[in-house]
Amino acid sequence: MSKKILVAVEVNAEHLELFKQASQGKCELIVKNMNEIGADDVASVDGIIGNVSPEIVRQADNLEFLQLNSAGCDQYLKPGILKDKTALCTAVGSYGLAVSEHMLAMTFDLVRHFALYRDKQLAHDWSDCGRISSVWGSTIAVLGLGDIGGSYAQKVKALGAKCVIGVRRNIKNKPDYVDEIYAFEDLDKVLPRADIVAMVLPDSPVTRNLMNKERFALMKKGAYLINAGRGSAVNQDDLLEAIKSGQLAGAALDVTAPEPLPKDSPLWDEKRIFITPHVAGNFFLQETFERMIRIAAGNLKAYLEGGKLRNLVKH
Repeated sequence: MSKKILVAVEVNAEHLELFKQASQGKCELIVKNMNEIGADDVASVDGIIGNVSPEIVRQADNLEFLQLNSAGCDQYLKPGILKDKTALCTAVGSYGLAVSEHMLAMTFDLVRHFALYRDKQLAHDWSDCGRISSVWGSTIAVLGLGDIGGSYAQKVKALGAKCVIGVRRNIKNKPDYVDEIYAFEDLDKVLPRADIVAMVLPDSPVTRNLMNKERFALMKKGAYLINAGRGSAVNQDDLLEAIKSGQLAGAALDVTAPEPLPKDSPLWDEKRIFITPHVAGNFFLQETFERMIRIAAGNLKAYLEGGKLRNLVKH
């Protein structure tokens, strides 16, 4: 019996043809707008491509294969969402280019005071913002060294960073683009050395509130913090205090907790905090979407042929 695959991402004719080639006639492809999908649409499908609402996925009794269009998958791992037989795959590998470039832009914004100069432009103020620092010759700690963190580490290393330090769970097989690598247990040894701490961490019990008052106090005075992972990894009250006290020179956040950031949050009004509304990834860059499609097509082929799935989180 032919498998039924629900395609819940906005594909064009070329994308659909890629899926058809991957499936080689072994499945029926059902394309539907994500916002129009209900329980009836998933009742009999064997596979889904796209981040269909977990509450709807919960009702997909026959689901064997779920290919997300996101790198994160936290909400799908909650008890009762997926059946034991469901293989869950992420789109890790799609976002490294876009998010690492966003982080690099944030890096230059911080060290060159671009946001402050934008404020001065709007005020018709010709005065300067004082001394700057540089990526060249700096020590940069990257917390989370996956596709995104690795891409950022490569970029700052190529720009002349003196020492790029990776912090991740697995410290085996150090990549060439980092000078040193440490486990999270050694984070407190790394923080006092870093001019910039760049975070690309998922939400987990280990990462929640990872950067707090105690750890900001360990950081080099005048250092910068960048967070493009999950807002839960940073205690925002402690971050604001660290910046106001002068312990940190500034921060750039693409993620906050909660999201959207409440309008009355004091983070908005701190000039040395640069905020973007979780836009580093998503599909604003077309190449991000194309990479996701290629990963999904490869995994669709592997699923139908019993091959090895890429980015397999749960089976």
